[in-house]
Order: sequence, then C-alpha cells, then structure tokens
Amino acid sequence: MQFEHLIQINDPANPLIVPLTRAQLWAGLLRRVEDPLPFLPGLESCWITRNDDATLSRILDFGAAQIEDQVTLAEGLWVRFDIPASGAHAGGSLTISVEEPQAEALFLRFAYRTSLGEAGAVEDRAYVEYVKSAYYQSDLDTVRIIRTLAAGGTPQ
Repeated sequence: MQFEHLIQINDPANPLIVPLTRAQLWAGLLRRVEDPLPFLPGLESCWITRNDDATLSRILDFGAAQIEDQVTLAEGLWVRFDIPASGAHAGGSLTISVEEPQAEALFLRFAYRTSLGEAGAVEDRAYVEYVKSAYYQSDLDTVRIIRTLAAGGTPQ
C-alpha cells in the first residue's frame, strides 16, 4: 500500500488558526522522534539505541510487542521512519515532509509505504481503507499535539 496526504498547518485566510513557524513545526516533529509516547497510542516506552547525526535507532515497547525502527532525518525538511518486517510487524515506512509552497504557507506531507494489500485480494480492500483512515486520524493528532507543544502546553 502506498498512501499519502497533505495537512495544512497555516492558513493565512483563516484567522482562527494560530500559525506555526517552520521552527515550531520542526521542533514538534523532532519531539515525535525523541519522545513518541504522546504521539503513539498504546506505546508504553521507547529506547533510543543509537543516535548518529541524521539517524536514530529505537525500540518501541507496546507491551505485547516490541518494534524496532530506524529514523532518518534531513534537518528542517523531512523525517522518515523505517520498520523492517518482523514477526511483530509487516514492515514499512512513513516519511513526513515539511512543505512551504509560499512564505508561511506550511504543510506536512505524510507518505506511507507498506506491504499491506499487495496481494490485491478483494477482502483486503476494506481493511486497507480502514488503515488509511486510521493513519489520517493519527496524522491529524500529530498536528494537534505539535500545536499544543508550540503553545507551551502538555500533550494529552
């Protein structure tokens, strides 16, 4: 399955949306990398096992399952989460890119690549659509948490 979508961060035409700076948005994405607990429901703990200049390796503990991933980032531009296939996870990747088509018009592009639905079975279609919907909702939650952090609040 390949799935991607955009979430608009700033809307100059809507005064009800508090604009974020690119630095605030990036700080929120880094927080998702370094402290993913508020961003991933069900996550009990996370250990960073390696931290180089542009890559991190982590172990995500969901209680019943532990998932190892690798995070790669290009400062201020994008962050990619890669999970190799294992007994606990089918594997895949998520890339979150910061886009700014014009000054202060910030967007986040979420691009997912997984092996889900590759067989093309008809019965998988409904499940794939459910997963896409769950991913989209999770991404909206990510933006909500980033906004809360930028405002000086504590994510719930």
